[in-house]
Amino acid sequence: MPRITEVDLHALPIDRYEGVANRGVVEQIRATAAQLAEKIDGRVVWHVNSTAAGGGVAEMLPALLGYCRGLHLNTRWLVISGEKEFFRVTKRLHHGLHGENGDGSLLDGEAREIYEATMRANAPEIMALVRPGDIAILHDPQTIGLAPALQEHGVRVIWRCHIGRAAPTDDSRVAWRFLEPYLDCAVQYVFSRAEYVPERLDHGKSKIMPPSIDAFMPKNQAMNDDAVLTILVHMGILFGPMPGKPDFEYLRSDGSRGRVDRYADIIRCGPASGNTAPLVTQVSRWDPLKDQIGLMHGFCRWLERGKDNGAELILAGPSVSGVADDPESADTFREVFLAWCNLPHETRSRVHLVMLPMVDVEENGAMVNALQRHSAVVVQKSLQEGFGLTVTEAMWKGRPVIASRVGGIQDQITDRENGLLLDDPTDPDAFAAALEQLFDDPAFAAHLGNAAQATVREHYLETRSLLDHLQLLLSHC
Repeated sequence: MPRITEVDLHALPIDRYEGVANRGVVEQIRATAAQLAEKIDGRVVWHVNSTAAGGGVAEMLPALLGYCRGLHLNTRWLVISGEKEFFRVTKRLHHGLHGENGDGSLLDGEAREIYEATMRANAPEIMALVRPGDIAILHDPQTIGLAPALQEHGVRVIWRCHIGRAAPTDDSRVAWRFLEPYLDCAVQYVFSRAEYVPERLDHGKSKIMPPSIDAFMPKNQAMNDDAVLTILVHMGILFGPMPGKPDFEYLRSDGSRGRVDRYADIIRCGPASGNTAPLVTQVSRWDPLKDQIGLMHGFCRWLERGKDNGAELILAGPSVSGVADDPESADTFREVFLAWCNLPHETRSRVHLVMLPMVDVEENGAMVNALQRHSAVVVQKSLQEGFGLTVTEAMWKGRPVIASRVGGIQDQITDRENGLLLDDPTDPDAFAAALEQLFDDPAFAAHLGNAAQATVREHYLETRSLLDHLQLLLSHC
């Protein structure tokens, strides 16, 4: 029987953004929050999604809701549950909204019955918590089916869709038709990009709110060189001596000290990477749209160009048992592994497949933080992308980024100004040329990294997203 899970949240102090965010933003947030607190008058703001760990939504909510609580706003986070068949339907919808066919399964009457049965099973527990007059923000296709019951219960429903496609395809039209019966029950829609709003929706009810990252969460907080080296050697990614004073620690969101204790599961042919080997890294879910196999082929093409500087490729993602709402992850990882096995032996020794533990989400974040900070180049060679927070994370750390000109990535990166964009992510020669350019010109790579960090500071830190969120809620009180 599906069970609703409530995720524990920590109140976070917005004061720590003084001196980090642009001048005047923190004061504006405080004033808006005070106005909202007066108008909301005891009502609760609920966020509902399908997983507490893994994926962009689960990454964003702890910080966003934590700062809301720090501003004395009553906000809570619920996670629905479902059987494997439900998540296969929602994964098919995920691919469909991206304009892709996914596993080819039909979004037919049987799929709708599986979807609605899961909504019916989750609804009673939700209705026992949510009261008339509350606001519920439902995230992505997995939860929009709850909208009719919530609306009937007297709740104001907002739907936030984090994915989409600018140019519709037959598959995207089918996915939107599937969702259409539930969408009229929302009072507003929130999208990451204006291009993702389909024609069939009431554009007057749509608001554009790009996502953002929190500079103080374990995945993005400042980390000294000793901590980076300690964590990567401990995980097994790097080979080499620990620093003279090993530093395993990071700051948890509740203010306590955390320690990286777990190891990564790593598939490699030969020894771990040396401390001085330049790392080319992609961190992403094991998803066909992230094109890990194509990235391997692009890296091999770079090796064939004969300008070998000893670089090694890291393909990192969550443990395949750690993301509840992604039934494709194990199958995709298996395909990546088989493609890796088919690489020439010498090339295979330069490519490492890394699965990061998800038991402790904040420990996982510290691992990703260390890996991105140590990398010479960070890549996001997606075939489709909703927004691309892994790109934002790498840019914040001042890394030069090579990424596909798809989805929200192209909103973040201006080619050759703060990163490099691939017009055709399926072209291995284009990727090889971009990588060669960064390795041949370290000054240019450093310039891109510095400009990337400035872009995130201006547009994609949590303060901007929080202010957008508060203003959205104000409009519905």
